[in-house]
Amino acid sequence: MKKIILLLLLILTVSFDSHSDDAFGVGEWFKFRVHYGFVNAGYATLEVKDAVINQKKVFHVVGKGYTTGLSRFFFKVEDLYESYIDKDSGNPYQFVRKINEGGYTKNQEGFFNQSANRVTVKDYKKKTEKTFVIPDNTQDILSTFYYLRNYPTIDKIKPGESIEIDMFFDDETTKFKLKFMGRENISTKFGTVPAMIFRPLVQSGRVFKEQESLTVWVSDDDNRLPLRIKADLAVGSLKADLDAFKGLKAPFKIKK
Repeated sequence: MKKIILLLLLILTVSFDSHSDDAFGVGEWFKFRVHYGFVNAGYATLEVKDAVINQKKVFHVVGKGYTTGLSRFFFKVEDLYESYIDKDSGNPYQFVRKINEGGYTKNQEGFFNQSANRVTVKDYKKKTEKTFVIPDNTQDILSTFYYLRNYPTIDKIKPGESIEIDMFFDDETTKFKLKFMGRENISTKFGTVPAMIFRPLVQSGRVFKEQESLTVWVSDDDNRLPLRIKADLAVGSLKADLDAFKGLKAPFKIKK
């Protein structure tokens, strides 16, 4: 179950809003229940707070992931991801990554200079500092989620079409590509919810069975909440469901 929580945080980045106003605000909080096969593997949370960077108010996003029960006994996961995001551009100023996955640990902090197309990563475990060249508007793993929730043309996308975004993660910039599959109503613990369906295109190999092994259902309303995630892994399958939320900016659309 290694990297299951990281996987969840990554694939939560397929949430969008077609309006010019922010789809989220300070006080928004999500909780997701993660299942590995029939096992309740753990939880992941996302929260939006206020902060100040360089005397400017910014969004401070905090993502946490952790295993529970037997999953924690066999493979302990405690992950913390943070991002400080400009309220106007949606671009990140800084990120934090502190993880412990079965004894595999990382403790990093990244500092973006978007005008110079650079990001400096300080690795406190390895005691190193490296600077990388990045494209314009490069996001980190958490800021991607919130940046795309305000994506301006998602209302015009057609089934089969894709959207790409540059995301910096693990000392490199990658193209995160999302394909829109269509719409359907899905049954959740909150009721029947109209949803948009996306498939993030991922690299096949050790973790995933094939490139299109992930499917994500997102609420078809102004919040664009991730409702459900399914992934076929090289060994077993992963499912994550929205379990709780608060602080939404718009009403949550439920059919019944």
